[in-house]
Order: sequence, then structure tokens, then C-alpha cells
Amino acid sequence: MVLKELIDHQNTIKLVIDTLQGDIETACEMITTTVKNGNKVLFAGNGGSAADAQHLAAELTGRFVKERKALPGIALTVDTSAMTAIANDYHYDRVFARQVEAFAKPGDLFIGISTSGNSQGILNAFETAAQYGCKTLGLSGRDGGKMNGACDLNIVVPSNTTARIQEMHILIGHIMCQAVDNLFD
Repeated sequence: MVLKELIDHQNTIKLVIDTLQGDIETACEMITTTVKNGNKVLFAGNGGSAADAQHLAAELTGRFVKERKALPGIALTVDTSAMTAIANDYHYDRVFARQVEAFAKPGDLFIGISTSGNSQGILNAFETAAQYGCKTLGLSGRDGGKMNGACDLNIVVPSNTTARIQEMHILIGHIMCQAVDNLFD
């Protein structure tokens, strides 16, 4: 079982290398342009993708590898009072869109993470982000789902296995964080 999982991971990385380098480079440009212009990066996802959103936001506000100034990365998944109030007063699928409405400014970047590409909450947040002049970046898997038409760039991990998709999302996120760190050489 262990060897099978490791080989599956290795095969997924090979597919990412073969098919997604250009998209990952574009994502790096999106996040570095956002940071260079003094704007913020908003992240959201559900379940494991919520944890990934928090992880990547922390890499900006804390640090990734090198010592540099703190950068504005906000995970929209961490304020339980806001999330439960919005879910109660509106609907759960408005939790992220409502927060984007509150925090987003033109020039910001919203990164939505969904392994299926079909999370209605993420799709609604993309729509709101675009209305507020934000760039939008998706991290998805499988066939990309509805996110394919909902954001400026949807990076679709070529896998149907949730664990492999999530592993690649963190790898891609770390590559973007390295691009940000490189701004401070």
C-alpha cells in the first residue's frame, strides 16, 4: 500500500510537470504582481482546502523561507463567528463571498481552492471578487468543474484522487510563495 501511494504521488507530479508549468508560472506572476502593488491575497476553501488556505495565508503573513516583511495574506476560513453568522443569516454558500465583499479592493487577488472545482461557496466568491476588481485564481482538480469558467486562471491538477490533488495544491502554493520570497532578494 505504501509503495502504491508513493508511486501514485510521483505519477501525479510527473503530470503536473508535463502539463501545468505555464499555468503555475502565470499564478506566480499573479501573486507577485499583487504583492508588488501593495495589495492583499485572500484565500478560501472547504475542509482540507480550508486548511490549505490557512497554510498559504500564514506563509505570507509569517514567512515562507526567508526573512522579509509580513505580507497581507488572509484566510477567509478562520473567523468562525463571521462564518457561522453569515451561514445563518444568508446561506453557507455565501460565507466567502460576503467576506470578499467586506475585505476586497481592486488589485487584490482571491485564491479559491476546491478539489472538485464545484464548490458553490468558492464559485460565489469568485463572482464577488471579480465585481470588486480582484484577480481570481483557482486551484482545482479532476476536470476543473465549474471553476473553469469562474476565475481568471484555474489550475486543474490532473488527478481524480482528492489526496493527490491536495498534495499538488500545497506544492503549487509553495512555489507561489517562493516566487514572493524572490521579490525580496
